[in-house]
Amino acid sequence: MVTIFTLVMGLVVLTIGAELLVRGASKLALAVGLSPLVVGLTVVAIGTSAPELVVSLQSTLRGQPDVAMGNVLGSNIFNVLFILGVSALIIPLRVSQQLIRFDVPLMVGLSVLVMVFSLDGRIGRVDGALLVAGLIGYEAWAVIKSRKEQAGITAQYEAEYGTEPAGNSSGRLLVSVLVLIAGLVLLVLGARWFVDAAVLLARQFGVSELVIGLTIVAAGTSLPEVATSIVAAMRGERDIAVGNVVGSNLFNIMGVLGISSLVSTQGVAVSNTAIELDLPVMVAVAVACLPIFFTGHLIARWEGGLFLAYYVAYTAYLVTAATVPAVNRTLSIVMIGFVIPLTVITLAVAVVRYRRASSETDADAETHGG
Repeated sequence: MVTIFTLVMGLVVLTIGAELLVRGASKLALAVGLSPLVVGLTVVAIGTSAPELVVSLQSTLRGQPDVAMGNVLGSNIFNVLFILGVSALIIPLRVSQQLIRFDVPLMVGLSVLVMVFSLDGRIGRVDGALLVAGLIGYEAWAVIKSRKEQAGITAQYEAEYGTEPAGNSSGRLLVSVLVLIAGLVLLVLGARWFVDAAVLLARQFGVSELVIGLTIVAAGTSLPEVATSIVAAMRGERDIAVGNVVGSNLFNIMGVLGISSLVSTQGVAVSNTAIELDLPVMVAVAVACLPIFFTGHLIARWEGGLFLAYYVAYTAYLVTAATVPAVNRTLSIVMIGFVIPLTVITLAVAVVRYRRASSETDADAETHGG
């Protein structure tokens, strides 16, 4: 009974934390002249990735590199397939130009880079230093670019309506920061309660610890992202919903994996299984985002459903392969045979939809022009 109560309380605290985080992030964006997208890509993404960072650092220092690497790969796959999938089912997600032109291609490029780094069986300290340097450069670029773009909008606003007293602005900024911090604290606390209670409940029903680790714990570190993106989607903050996912993936690769590689004298070891399956799946998932984001600038509900189906298949493979080793190789072949066709289908359908929409737009333009 206590376990169920803790599970429910974890979900409640997660929801409240996500609500506060989205509110605080939205107000903060307005107060300091940053776009909601950049706040989602930076402040919110880093904050909601705190559980991944803590888990990976602890695992690395305890000599458990598989957990550290698996946490990053699993979280990135979960973020795109599950979180974007659920969020798009709630409300179709519009994608901004910045994500299309820079952030999503960067996510794809970094995913490929990590695969290249992993070919020698580990992410070394030099690799980690490069990733962390990339993170610092990326965060600085995002903030500077956004402030420059927002400066023009702010100038127009002040010319039209005048400036507001500095005291009010400072007070609102402080309140926004406090609300955002409170949301982050509640998110991490709620995620911890939920995961601990879920593990205890699973054990009571006789589920093995391996399956628990592959499912509940892996998804548990991404619960802050789940709660934040879903609440953001429901509140209509679509830039934060999408930016949170892309930003979290970028931070997981450059920050979580980079820092974990730096704190270990031998870097982070990468298993053959990760190189043969999980890394290619992470790259495939990132690549699958390109046509969906590029064509029509929209993640439709059917695409969200497709992402969810993709995640269910991947998770089912992980659990089955772990519990029934005899069919592991067969399942690997089936999984690869599923991943590649699904990615190709997703690319093809998105391109066809984009061309059809472009043709209709051109036809309308000719009709009105004539």
